[in-house]
Amino acid sequence: MSNVLLKEKSSKFLGFACPVNSESEAKNYIEKLRTHHPKATHHCYAYRLGTYGETYRINDDGEPTGSAGLPIYNQLLSHNITHVLLVVVRYFGGTKLGIGGLIKAYKSTAKFTLDYAEIIIREATLIIKLESDYSFQHIIYKLLEKYRAAVIGSYPEKTCKIIAEIKLSEKEFLIKDLSQMESVRYTIE
Repeated sequence: MSNVLLKEKSSKFLGFACPVNSESEAKNYIEKLRTHHPKATHHCYAYRLGTYGETYRINDDGEPTGSAGLPIYNQLLSHNITHVLLVVVRYFGGTKLGIGGLIKAYKSTAKFTLDYAEIIIREATLIIKLESDYSFQHIIYKLLEKYRAAVIGSYPEKTCKIIAEIKLSEKEFLIKDLSQMESVRYTIE
């Protein structure tokens, strides 16, 4: 978690950034901030989830539309990061900033927060579900080991079912090997 403080015409803007993997994690963190800053007038935020940021949310929390959440979100885009929640908490200082002033204050706070945050770079992964006869189980495990896949689970049923996480960079090679095995069925999420 990273945080910064910016003051603008008696208003205080506190920026917080933290890694999140789901919408529920983001919502829980926002609620914690509301609990820690109950006297703040606004808790504006944006988050991006998914490999390409395909899931996102923007919230102005009572500020004029587009004056808080969008400038925060644009900082996530300009830093090209995902799986991040960025929150700016505002304590109103008595002087109105106008829409232009709000945009500048929220953008600056979000930018400084990300500039001072420790950015963790993770290689993109995906989930693969495999199913085959049990006679192919050992071959599947050797193949997953070859491509450094992490086995998440296996389920003893009539057929061998395995769920694994694989690096996106290994996907094409694994699929090529799997396509040569007629009795192995797979889906990728």
